[in-house]
Amino acid sequence: MTLIKSISGIRGTIGGKPDAGLTPLDAVKYASAYGTWIIGNNKQISKVTVVIGRDARMSGEMISSLVSNTLIGLGINVIDLGLSTTPTVEVAVTELQAQGGIILTASHNPKQWNALKLLNELGEFISEQAGQQLLKIAELSDFTYAEVNDLGKYTLNTDFLNTHIQKIIALPYVDCEAVKKANFSIVLDAINSSGAIAVPALLRVLGVEKITIIHGETTGDFAHNPEPLPEHLRDLSQTVVKQRAHIGISVDPDVDRLAFVCEDGEMFGEEYTLVAVADYVLNHNQKGNTVSNLSSTRALRDVTESQGGVYTASAVGEVNVVAKMKETNAVIGGEGNGGIILPELHYGRDALVGIAIFLTHLAKYGKSVSMLRTTYPNYYISKNKIELTPQIDVDKVLNDIKEKYKKQPVNTTDGVKIEFDKEWVHLRKSNTEPIIRIYSESQSLSTADSLAKKIINDIIEIIKN
Repeated sequence: MTLIKSISGIRGTIGGKPDAGLTPLDAVKYASAYGTWIIGNNKQISKVTVVIGRDARMSGEMISSLVSNTLIGLGINVIDLGLSTTPTVEVAVTELQAQGGIILTASHNPKQWNALKLLNELGEFISEQAGQQLLKIAELSDFTYAEVNDLGKYTLNTDFLNTHIQKIIALPYVDCEAVKKANFSIVLDAINSSGAIAVPALLRVLGVEKITIIHGETTGDFAHNPEPLPEHLRDLSQTVVKQRAHIGISVDPDVDRLAFVCEDGEMFGEEYTLVAVADYVLNHNQKGNTVSNLSSTRALRDVTESQGGVYTASAVGEVNVVAKMKETNAVIGGEGNGGIILPELHYGRDALVGIAIFLTHLAKYGKSVSMLRTTYPNYYISKNKIELTPQIDVDKVLNDIKEKYKKQPVNTTDGVKIEFDKEWVHLRKSNTEPIIRIYSESQSLSTADSLAKKIINDIIEIIKN
């Protein structure tokens, strides 16, 4: 059993003993800590409100009930969106003028996992400082529950998805008429979760009538590994070809990651979801700045600079991408895992807005998905890791690598990233074990692999000496 307590939330496997898995006691403990933190930050408000929502995973109803009633027990009003998406909860926090939000989802993790993902009053993930405060409250069990006359109220709001969708189609980048005229045939892999409800609802508003859903039962018993990677999307790929569909769409269980399959069954590339959507947004804005994390494809930088904008890389992690987007006034950003962040809507990864903009882009392009993919630079990322003994000073190893390649452009925002013209390698240490993760990118996979092997050999040589 596993329980991971971090600034970004509380994530664990269901069952086991308290503090070793995400048990009912742990759900109550950390919901109490979050509620106490929210109340402490809003002393001027007589009655604090928190929005909650969940994906369809099998433990969702249990965890949702525990969290909801714990918040009520603290004297907090709860607005429950029920079966929902991460971006929908994020939008709801500000739209409903709540003081915070909790999304009950373990994102792309398998079905035995669940999590409390914690939001501030802006509908954004809480900061590192806030996370540390919250964990301290939990450690000390520093909670005071409300007396009977001061208990919170519970409200169920299952209609907010429509509000989210209406805000998406009102964006200047979304053209429902163009999408409807294109008469797309679409296959959706909903991975037995919230996407089975949210994505078809969006597609129908966009004017799409030909929708085939696979893995559409919202049981939370995922038909395959829920991370939208090529090796997990064979069913989607085969169905797109069999149905002669224009495009396949894959989302993760909480609908904040997005991947596309071309009409020929080939992957559009999860890294290129953001690239394509950003390209359309930048075209519409004439130019603008963009942000992605240090381990994302260089293609976004190429597209941004070709249109006169400035690209900036952030540390890995959504909260870091958002902070850098605000700092650089970026018009769009995200991560190479298919996460799109459009500030005009909200500062959170949102697969629904990604779908709406991508389909508008495709409709106006007027050709196939595979042909659209050929309009973008071709890069390939190789992902590797090197395991070290606990005695090895990982920080010193990374510093020695930085020194070895100091004549190259080096970024030390998050680990060490070294650029070689249009190639790069990014080294990050694990926070939990003696491992260095090594991501490299080049214009061929074999070259990316070779670059990674070269750096691994350098690390081995450094350790020997």
